[in-house]
Amino acid sequence: MRVRVGCEFQFESTHPVTTVMLVGTRADGAHRTIYESRWAEPALPIRDFRDAFANSCWRIDIPVGESTIRYDAVVDVDDEPDPRHPEALLVPPAELPDDVLGFTLPSRYVESDQVADRAWELFGNYPPTWERVQAVCDWVHENIRYDPAAIVPHGTARGLLDRRAGVCRDFALLVTAFCRALNIPARYTFGYLPDIAVDPPDTPMDFHAWSEVYIANRWYTFDARHNMPRVGRVVVGFGRDAADVAMTTSYGALDLRQMTVWAEEVATAKAEPLPRLAPLEPVLPAHMTHEQLLGGGAR
Repeated sequence: MRVRVGCEFQFESTHPVTTVMLVGTRADGAHRTIYESRWAEPALPIRDFRDAFANSCWRIDIPVGESTIRYDAVVDVDDEPDPRHPEALLVPPAELPDDVLGFTLPSRYVESDQVADRAWELFGNYPPTWERVQAVCDWVHENIRYDPAAIVPHGTARGLLDRRAGVCRDFALLVTAFCRALNIPARYTFGYLPDIAVDPPDTPMDFHAWSEVYIANRWYTFDARHNMPRVGRVVVGFGRDAADVAMTTSYGALDLRQMTVWAEEVATAKAEPLPRLAPLEPVLPAHMTHEQLLGGGAR
């Protein structure tokens, strides 16, 4: 299956601001990138680098005034939904690879040590298989209310247990925290998710966040926001939590005036590059802060 993904950011600044962006498809993802390009207006030098998790980042010096950064890609993805293996066994800590062990520890937005008692109380009686992780997703899906108005700057997994409302970012943080509390490696992942084989929600297209959990010696997708296998995920990045995979990290005051995201299935014959999008109505309010942008949007 072929999908087109991309985004456009319109910034405004009163002084030059060094900025790191993470919006391009991950090079080693399950997808295969057919076409990829980016634009900057005014023309700006963009330096590519890989972060500590091998995510593909851009380093840009945003000038004074208005700037637009746009990314567009066409990728081939599996036409099957997220795989499920209910009998797959969890991996004991003693057998975890060295590079996976770190994803069992608490981090800035995933205070797994603070939710450990609750996690074992809720899920400790489930067998040490895929079923335990699915029980975590079921609980989060059923007990956390999805509310686009509930974006909380610096929101954490522990805080979500108190307020019980949030967006996809929050769902992913809590699933990740519960899993780590249960000694199950989990990482926070975000990317593009087209509305394929589902009814589109009544919210604008946006980035999406989910969890990846290490079971039977590989990483699997768990998405408590939707809690059903989906088709067409395109990974942008992963890390310990949302702080590691912020879409924008600005070293100074930088106003986001508008953000537009697209992710949709396209016919192979129609996959040639599109012209620059016409201006659209803002899908986020102006003056969104860096913390409000961490790791994805409201879908």
